[in-house]
Parts: sequence; structure tokens; C-alpha cells
Amino acid sequence: MRVLIDRVTGSGPTIGDLSSEELHDLYAIPSGPWLRVNFVNTVDGAATGADGKSGTINNPADKRVFDLLRSEADVIVIGAGTASTEGYEPADQPIVVVTNRGTVPPTLTDAPSGSLLIATHGASPGLDAARAAVGAGNVLVLGDHTVDLVALKEALARRGFQNLLSEGGPTLFTQMLAAGVVDEVCTTTVPRLVAGDHVRIGHGMSVELSLQLRLLLEEEHSLIARWFTG
Repeated sequence: MRVLIDRVTGSGPTIGDLSSEELHDLYAIPSGPWLRVNFVNTVDGAATGADGKSGTINNPADKRVFDLLRSEADVIVIGAGTASTEGYEPADQPIVVVTNRGTVPPTLTDAPSGSLLIATHGASPGLDAARAAVGAGNVLVLGDHTVDLVALKEALARRGFQNLLSEGGPTLFTQMLAAGVVDEVCTTTVPRLVAGDHVRIGHGMSVELSLQLRLLLEEEHSLIARWFTG
């Protein structure tokens, strides 16, 4: 993995492979709380492969950065639909599932106590069931009829979570952009075309936002980038 553009450390392009320590430095967050969203996509913009999962299109280069971002994160934020589709299981970090229905994804129902938080709202039809499943103290009620994503970021910061990593999905990502809570977008563009009617990394309402390219890496024709929103 080599550096093409480095506006993070200012070291400039490299030829040789990056060490784990160098990659760590390139992905350091400037301050907290800091919310970054990580996605893989194809050259033609698909966020999933034929089976509707991102795992179908990722590769070793993407996996290396994916693992780094997870290891650095204090908490992982994920939409309920994506958690169910991708089969999310308990991780080393707490997982926050954002759900308007109070849904606890089936693969997370047996998560150890405290390792799973449910972020929902006061009118959620599954609110009582979520509290029974994960404990009332692990259910964040944020908003009256929709999840207040600004309040979510603030609530996680109060719990001591400063490095916040979201892995989507596309609808939650777009809602986060609209709420103004995303600080960084990490993308891996893999050298593949899939055509078809695949969802993009952003989906739902229309949102326009200018980004600043802070880092661009390349490995085996994959382009891996850090984009800041501010």
C-alpha cells in the first residue's frame, strides 16, 4: 500500500509499502468526538455485490483499512437493516444499532451485556422489547418520532466514546450527512464494475455536501481515501 496524496501528516507520496504504524498515523483523528463513516464501492458506484452485501466486493486492501479503523474505534454505529443483512456479530468494541422500530438484529441477540446499544425514539413500536432484550440502560431513546442523530453523537460522547466509526448503511449515512454529524468519509474504490441496480453508499433523501480530500492510498489498483466534511 503506497501513499499518493497525504494532507494528514504532510509526508507526501511514498513508493514502498506502508507499515502498520505509518498507516495508524495516517488515520489518526484530529479531535473528538469524531464520527467517520467507512464504505467500499466499485468504480461504477455500487456499494454491494450481487448478493446485496458489501463483503462481495471488498478485497485485502480494503480489509486492511477496515480492520485498522475498527481497532482504533471506541464504538461502531450501524443501521439495523445493514446489521441484519450483513450478519453483524458482537465485536471487540460496543455496537450501536440505530433503528426506528427498536429492532435488535438476530445475530446480535446474544451479545454480552453492555456490548450492544440500541438507539431509537420514543414512539418506536419495539421500544419495550428492546429494553427487555438488552436492558433499559442500553437503550438510547433519542427523539420523539425519529432518531435524533445529533443527540446520538452527543450521548455517545458522554459515555466516553470519542472515536466513532459508522459502517452504514447507505440510508443511515445519508441521514447522518443531513444531520451534519459526519466528520469524515472513508472510501475504498475497488477495481471492479458490476452494473445492475445496486445501491450506492448514499441512499434516500437528496444531500449535497462538499468534501476535502485528506488522504489517497493505492494498492493493487484499489484507491483508498479519507474525505473530511469540514
